[in-house]
Amino acid sequence: MLRLLIGGRSLPNCKSNYFPKLIRSRRCLHTSFSPVPNYLQTSSNESGSNVRDIDVDLLFHSSTNIHIAKRVHALLIVLGKVQSLFISTRLLNLYSNLGTISLCQQTFDQIPTKDVYTWNSIISAYVRNGIPSDAVNCLYKMSTSEIKPDFYTFPPVLKACRDLNNGSRIHALILKTGLEWDVFVAASLVHMYCRFGLFDAAYQIFENMPFRDMGCWNAIISGFCQNGKGEKALEVLDEMRLEGIKMDSVTVSTILPVCAQMDDMVQGRLTHLYIVKHGLESDLFVGNAFINFYAKFCEVEHAQKFFDNLVTRDLVSWNSIIAAYEQNNNPDRALNFFYEMQMNGFKPDLLTLVSVALSIAQSRDSRTSRCVHGFILRRCWFEKDVIIGNAVVDMYAKLGDVDSARKLFDKIHLKDVVSWNTMITGYGQNGLADEAIEVYRMMVGTEYVTPNQGTWASIIPAYAHIGALKEGETTHGRVLKTGLLLDVFIGTCLIDLYGKCGKVEDTMNLFYEVPKTSSVPWNAVISCVGIHGHGETSLKLFRNMLDEGVRPDAITFISLLSACSHSGLVEQGEWCFEVMQRDYGIKPCLKHYGCFVDLLGRAGQLEKAYNFIISMPLQPDASVWGALLGACRIHGNADLGKVASDRLLEVDPDNVGYYVLLSNIYANAGKWDGVNTVRSLATSKGLKKTPGWSSIELNNKMEVFYTGNQSHPQCDQIYEELETLTTKMKILGYIPDYSFVLQDVEEDEKQHILTSHSERLAIAYGIINTPERTPIRIFKNLRVCGDCHNATKFISRITEREIIVRDSNRFHNFKDGVCSCGDYW
Repeated sequence: MLRLLIGGRSLPNCKSNYFPKLIRSRRCLHTSFSPVPNYLQTSSNESGSNVRDIDVDLLFHSSTNIHIAKRVHALLIVLGKVQSLFISTRLLNLYSNLGTISLCQQTFDQIPTKDVYTWNSIISAYVRNGIPSDAVNCLYKMSTSEIKPDFYTFPPVLKACRDLNNGSRIHALILKTGLEWDVFVAASLVHMYCRFGLFDAAYQIFENMPFRDMGCWNAIISGFCQNGKGEKALEVLDEMRLEGIKMDSVTVSTILPVCAQMDDMVQGRLTHLYIVKHGLESDLFVGNAFINFYAKFCEVEHAQKFFDNLVTRDLVSWNSIIAAYEQNNNPDRALNFFYEMQMNGFKPDLLTLVSVALSIAQSRDSRTSRCVHGFILRRCWFEKDVIIGNAVVDMYAKLGDVDSARKLFDKIHLKDVVSWNTMITGYGQNGLADEAIEVYRMMVGTEYVTPNQGTWASIIPAYAHIGALKEGETTHGRVLKTGLLLDVFIGTCLIDLYGKCGKVEDTMNLFYEVPKTSSVPWNAVISCVGIHGHGETSLKLFRNMLDEGVRPDAITFISLLSACSHSGLVEQGEWCFEVMQRDYGIKPCLKHYGCFVDLLGRAGQLEKAYNFIISMPLQPDASVWGALLGACRIHGNADLGKVASDRLLEVDPDNVGYYVLLSNIYANAGKWDGVNTVRSLATSKGLKKTPGWSSIELNNKMEVFYTGNQSHPQCDQIYEELETLTTKMKILGYIPDYSFVLQDVEEDEKQHILTSHSERLAIAYGIINTPERTPIRIFKNLRVCGDCHNATKFISRITEREIIVRDSNRFHNFKDGVCSCGDYW
């Protein structure tokens, strides 16, 4: 039984197990009459009991959780220690460090006479615990008391300031107290003004400082770096060097992200030499910064060396090396480091899981994706930060599991603009343009999210995919209002939109408006002009690109080869293929080989195309053999088509399109047994042919027609219009080509089948519902059949309309009975 007496009053007995073992130990509280050590003093109360003073420092150091802290607080109250201003303020700081701000406030309120250290402690407590408004209000309250702020008061409260009005008011208080040139206060002012984007004010304070230490230089450099003023940051760095001040680890780790952002490899290399010369290469912050720097420049080997040379590694080190391999398309190494990190005792955080999710998406590992999802769910991290939710939605979308992506997207309570952009992009990347547009409309309907650059870059390709010109033009108007037209990525998306909607003139006009310093807009316009059959124009644009000093990349040559293929420019295509390797050192990938095979195949050089495939240094994939099979379909070579189809069924046995192509080759040759065999094989594998459909956009609504459609409200009018057009066409010399009827039926049935093709239904619908002589734009999901191509030429002549048909391969611009493809497609 322990009796504690203070001021002659007997307090209630305390059970021995109330205090932790440390407090009951001999060192902290001694109640026997054994000899007294030097560090304990004996005091006698009025009842004659002896109470020894305790080791206060040891008590505070041992208070590692809130329960112990409360017990220590109770003991100090009992012993009368809290009457000491120093002890009370230490209690306040203890509660602050343990994250219990309410007890901080109560302790502060119970201190009768406060000094500047007490006020500084409560202000810092509010800042440390994420209550910046209370920190600012506390400063204002302090300024009305007898205690005046000192140079320790202002740095934390300036960090907590969230608006410029309060910032200016605090600055005025600093001027009033005469602390404006204190090195810590001035550096904090520089940080604050940089945070609010007032760089002139920040730099003026910095320039007028009578003395600038390393922290001040780092403050202004960091301020410029964090607000996208990289060039200004480098200028200040040069000024610092001229004054003979050497960079420290903070300077290096601050300036490297700017070098990466500005693609300034030279400055980064020089900084690397500097840290080697000054012995900073093993510094943790410097090492982490260089891992990220070299990862941005795709030099993962150097990033790995820095990681290996780190004497100590923290969680940032592991996150950086995992992100480095993920960003450089090496998901297996990234995941290996993730496992190694955990084996070394590091627990992953949100940023770790973001990189892991992106790595899993690259590796196409659906099983591991579920494990990561479960890992995050068990820790309730989806509720903690929207970033991780966005990353997992993106992971599922890139794995092709859009249903799981949508389910998770719907469960995110506070969606930010990145959440919406991720879902829109996910649908678009999986060919679900209609769903992407639906999500975009939902986004526009919300009040708290405003579309940004990423939104436009996601939704415009969706409009281009389905040929939704009107909605695309509306979005173009919104882009103009935001001033983003000069953004190279948005401009390129709009070029692609108008090109894929058949408006070549608008495509070229936009191209001349956007910046053309990179290959991105050049690639887009070369591709768009090429799919319209203007191969010579594409080659001219390529020469202009070289004259402008823009270096072509792999995508440039894919666009060029495709353009040559659509225009039958075999010699020019061969020249492009050679120049790509000889002059620019670009090794052909499978897409280049596929385009080259398509070039030869469309021109009827089937044997040459086949020999080219056989001699390829890479293993041909489905795109290469598919190009040859498509050429065999055009030129009716059933034997070589069988060879190509056999190879295709080895590399991509579940693609129903290849079965359809081979079936069509047999049907054109009249080999109905072969047709039945191929169709039976596809059926046995559970594969179904993709139904052909065509769409037309009228009155901001997309009308879709399937072959043989009988359910449309205007069905009778459409077929009557087609019957009338067919009669007029036959008068002008139209003869139906029944070879495109891939069914073994009677002659009259073949005529009906041809008339019921989806593109003809869409054209007739457009003729009925639009003013005379206005253009009609049709989008078809499959290759337009030869008979419909011929019929559309007659229809354009009869109706005196321009009819633009975009099929799965290219554009056909019909006008006055002639097609822009020159009957070569």
